[in-house]
Amino acid sequence: MMRTDVTFASAGLKLAGHLYTPGDSPGDLPGDTSSGEAAGPRPAIVVGHPGSGVKEQAAGLYARRLAEQGFVTLAYDAAFQGESEGTPRGLEDPAHRVEDIKAAVSYLATREEVDADRIGALGICASGGYALSAAATDHRVKAVGTVSATDIARQFRLGADGAQDPAVIQGMLDAAADARTTEALGKGVQSFQLFPDTAEQALAMGGRHAVDGFEYYCTGRGQHPRSAKSFTWSSVDRMVAFDSFGFVDLISPRPLLMIVGREAVTSWMSVEAFQKARGPKELHWIDGARHVDLYDKDEYVTPAVARLADFFHTRLASTSESGAHSGDRTRPPGTAGPV
Repeated sequence: MMRTDVTFASAGLKLAGHLYTPGDSPGDLPGDTSSGEAAGPRPAIVVGHPGSGVKEQAAGLYARRLAEQGFVTLAYDAAFQGESEGTPRGLEDPAHRVEDIKAAVSYLATREEVDADRIGALGICASGGYALSAAATDHRVKAVGTVSATDIARQFRLGADGAQDPAVIQGMLDAAADARTTEALGKGVQSFQLFPDTAEQALAMGGRHAVDGFEYYCTGRGQHPRSAKSFTWSSVDRMVAFDSFGFVDLISPRPLLMIVGREAVTSWMSVEAFQKARGPKELHWIDGARHVDLYDKDEYVTPAVARLADFFHTRLASTSESGAHSGDRTRPPGTAGPV
């Protein structure tokens, strides 16, 4: 398995990515019909990072692990973030994030080691929502997977648990409007801090979910110097007006797999998206896992990768078989497996 630094264009901006390419041992390709078949163009997966992440964090972990299963994978930094181009830095623009995914698909389709008819998309956290939106209108994406999927609009409007006081987002929209005026007066880009200064502050502000995010992004557990610690205020109205789940029904008849931590306070968003999808679809629960646990904790990542590998192995097996399966599989809380 080899990792290569690559760049590709997304709406006029150069994005930085890591391309993971498996070894060329015969018979290790998803869709091979015999162990003696020579290596050729492979199925590929675009992997999008969480809202404040970079390609070296959760997206890179899943990209590497799936490459070890025989897929060509591409993890990349979103425009305006990480090593990718775009100003102002720290802008979270959902429309451009969707375009980034489509641009990544375009890039993979040009690679000689990739079978352009067997490309899937995997989104983690906010990219889970973006992947649904991108795949809805891009038929080159033959299968869609998500891990801890969220709709960033719902998260800002309603909170991670869906119970946020409506006054919170109204106050943020007031601040975003004021920031735009301030910037128009030439006073520079206006940004807001994403994470508190301590775990204790995180607990007081957002409970265990906020602490998990702080520990991942702001401590040695998962922090990276290029991951976003702030967003521009001009991101807020862009995010709030977006709807990652608005056209999820258009993914059908292509298959959808949504992986969710059983203990995740954000799981309601994956459930909502799953209910809107027409199928074939599967909602797969990882027992004991909270939202951020699925970013890096091996006891949860390993079963998630195993299910994703099996899903993409089957759904990207061949051009003729992509999207050919139908039916729903979901595990309500308390059951042992898909039903």
